[in-house]
Amino acid sequence: MQALFGQLLVGLINGAFYAMLSLGLAVIFGLLNIINFTHGALYMLGAFCAWYILQSVHIGDFQLGYWSSLIIAPLVVGAFGVLIERTMLKRLYKLDHLYGLLLTFGLALVIQGVFRNEFGSSGLPYDIPPLLAGGFNLGFMFLPLYRGWVVVASLVVCLATWYVIERTRLGSYLRAGTENPALVQAFGINVPLMVTLTFAFGAALAALAGVMAAPIYQVSPMMGADIIIVVFAVVVIGGMGSIMGAIVTGFGLGIVEGLTKYFYPEASTTVIFVIMVIVLMIKPAGLFGKEH
Repeated sequence: MQALFGQLLVGLINGAFYAMLSLGLAVIFGLLNIINFTHGALYMLGAFCAWYILQSVHIGDFQLGYWSSLIIAPLVVGAFGVLIERTMLKRLYKLDHLYGLLLTFGLALVIQGVFRNEFGSSGLPYDIPPLLAGGFNLGFMFLPLYRGWVVVASLVVCLATWYVIERTRLGSYLRAGTENPALVQAFGINVPLMVTLTFAFGAALAALAGVMAAPIYQVSPMMGADIIIVVFAVVVIGGMGSIMGAIVTGFGLGIVEGLTKYFYPEASTTVIFVIMVIVLMIKPAGLFGKEH
């Protein structure tokens, strides 16, 4: 039973990262209609920002660390997202979606290649913050405190994002701006700025996930490439552009993957893609997607 609960915890941890990354993808696709393949690279950039801050940034005798990185890394990567959207993506909005996909895919390869050339392929260690070291003995399993923090924090971030987009006036402006930007702009709302900030927010979500993943998976130039394909499968299963679909499917498939590792380890790397095929055969729009 300890092994079973241990795999469930691993699945829940993976699901937390799947949910956060697929949420960022869903926000960008749902509001901007862009399939953003740089998302894995942005996730990696968040982890490297956290590593650099821990290694090199000091304010007097005080060394910045994990908690500062949770704020600084999303801001830095979000600013990089603004640069990408303003200089590259805005030129493609009136073209076929394939152009945006090809551009972001190529950009992801360039970013990963630059970091791999600089840091190599091996992972760089990142220590768990002292405040979250250790764990709790629950009787049936040992719960590492940092793993519990990741699950709770990611759930809070995901639900807060869903609430803002689906239940607030700002979210209604965002949704309206994607459906009829000319009409929304006629009401005095700066739609181009709103689009830019939306892409920056999606990039910041990926960076936040990268910072939280650094103490668990280490910091590696290819860490984004390893997870982004699974995250795209999660988004497709949940429904492209569906915020709640990304959250529920991310956590759910992480748990399914953990259970598969316990009962049938050989299928653990393919179970999500098998589920994707089945879902697409039954409901091509995804579990929470809308038929067009």
